[in-house]
Amino acid sequence: MSKSVFIYGSGGHARVIADILASENKPILGFIEDESCKWGRSGSKYDIIGYEEFLGLETKVDSLVIVGIGDNVVRRRIAMKLEVSGRGRFDTAVHASAVIGGETSFGLGTVVMAGTVINSGATIGRHAIINTGACVDHDCRLSEFVHISPGAHLGGGVSIGAGSWIGLGASVINNCRIGRNAIVGMGAVVIRDIPDYWVVAGNPARFMRMNEEKE
Repeated sequence: MSKSVFIYGSGGHARVIADILASENKPILGFIEDESCKWGRSGSKYDIIGYEEFLGLETKVDSLVIVGIGDNVVRRRIAMKLEVSGRGRFDTAVHASAVIGGETSFGLGTVVMAGTVINSGATIGRHAIINTGACVDHDCRLSEFVHISPGAHLGGGVSIGAGSWIGLGASVINNCRIGRNAIVGMGAVVIRDIPDYWVVAGNPARFMRMNEEKE
């Protein structure tokens, strides 16, 4: 029987994760929120509780957590906070409609949304997000806390460093390497390697600025 799951966050991204967990027939215990003004309110049919209340619940010993935050930096901070507290027991969420190839692996905390295609031999790190309708082709290597936005396409053998974000509808050609904490803008077409912390946009993708937001 599946473990019950808490979702950290209660916004739109967290509610989509709740739908994914429901598609997997996993019991959902509720949302966790830092903002006290949201406590007790229902994001859907699930209660919203505070972090301290979560730490005190008896069910914590039999439950897992998924961080339902789309922002890579914030998601990392929350995951690290949970690990330090001893509550860092994470689940994965893979929508029933996702197409997953053989010899594909997922790190704990990763979310794979509806309509995605992840082909054979891909490796997805911890707490990554493969968002709605994205394609990750064969033998891609995605590090932890990566976010692949809806409709983005990665060619075969692409490597993406920790904390990087690939924007809505962006494309990355085969065998490109994108460094850590890089940002690829919406609709960009990446045809060459992108260094760490670069922000790129356009077709072909060009350097715009450095990403100053650190993990």
